[in-house]
Amino acid sequence: MLEDFQYALKGFKHNKIRTFLSLLGVIIGVTSVIIITTIGQSATANIKSSFGSLGLDLIQVSSGFRYRRGGNSITLNEAFKEKVFNNIDNIQEIFLTYNSSGTLSYGDNSSNCSVTAIESGYIEANSLEIETGESISITDDVEGLQKIIIGSEIATILFPEGDAIGKLVTFDMNGVQFGFRVKGILADKDTMLGQSKTTCFVPSGFYKKKINPNPTASQMVIKALSEDYASKIAEDLETYATALTGAEKSLSITSMTTMIEKTEETLGTVALLLSAIAGISLLVGGIGIMNIMIVTVTERKKEIGIRKALGASPRDIKMQFLVESATISVTGGVLGIIFGIIISIIAVLILDWTFALNLGVCFGAFLFSAVVGIFFGYNPASRAAKLDPVEALSAE
Repeated sequence: MLEDFQYALKGFKHNKIRTFLSLLGVIIGVTSVIIITTIGQSATANIKSSFGSLGLDLIQVSSGFRYRRGGNSITLNEAFKEKVFNNIDNIQEIFLTYNSSGTLSYGDNSSNCSVTAIESGYIEANSLEIETGESISITDDVEGLQKIIIGSEIATILFPEGDAIGKLVTFDMNGVQFGFRVKGILADKDTMLGQSKTTCFVPSGFYKKKINPNPTASQMVIKALSEDYASKIAEDLETYATALTGAEKSLSITSMTTMIEKTEETLGTVALLLSAIAGISLLVGGIGIMNIMIVTVTERKKEIGIRKALGASPRDIKMQFLVESATISVTGGVLGIIFGIIISIIAVLILDWTFALNLGVCFGAFLFSAVVGIFFGYNPASRAAKLDPVEALSAE
């Protein structure tokens, strides 16, 4: 077989244009498959990287739709929070939040903002960080103290000279004013909640004490034991809510993990379809190899006759041409993988994504190119093996 391989390489040097045309279809097909799968995998890696700090272990829950009058509905309150915690597994913590809109001011400076009343531990659970000062404590929440955490942008507007900690700001909500002592300033960070620089937090205990003793939460945030459980918790909660109300979509449930999984599924389907289309060019390349090998057999009839006259068996002749065919396709496969990786790296650098190469796809493309060469080279090789030596020697 080694001799056949060396002989095949010599033949390629003598027929460079024909060899190049034979390689072209395989190269294009393999290159396309590598580019499509690598770009798709890199896009998925980039999405995961972008959402990495956005709380993959969090599930956001808000009220959904009511389909009929008098039908059961779900109220996001302490009672429902307890039911969820007791009936759904793998939950670490559950937080209820209460939103209010108004104007926050200090002296002559003011800013329209949305203030969210939160429970102790909520900031840490959402991977937010306090740049200056302290977070809302259990004491702040239980006693309903009028403390506030403000985003960096709000802090800059209200306190252009800095030194916001400990200052008393006024929150005007529909003409009703409350005073809050600034306890902390949030570090800039994009999270599942949005941009932290425009966020303001107060203790939920204050909201229940001064605004509404039995409030309905604007949102419920569930923290899973780990991000691996987030999708399952979202599914279980949807099922549980449907069982309580008798209607689907009674809750609006958002999970970054679920969103990423759906995105991966979509990208995977698109990549599979495009790879199938690219695979057609591989088959076309295989047909090209077969046609060129048939021409090669016709041109080399005398050579085949001489080899048979010198004692070469039909198996030897068949193996010679199969090796030539496989060499063409495998060479095209290797070049296709190299070109595909190079082009993918360039594309990923331009897009500023994380490069993610699927080695399994590279191996599969290489293997498939070899199979294509053997499959489409079998017919010409069989023709060569069946040639009559006398007829072959008399060929012009």
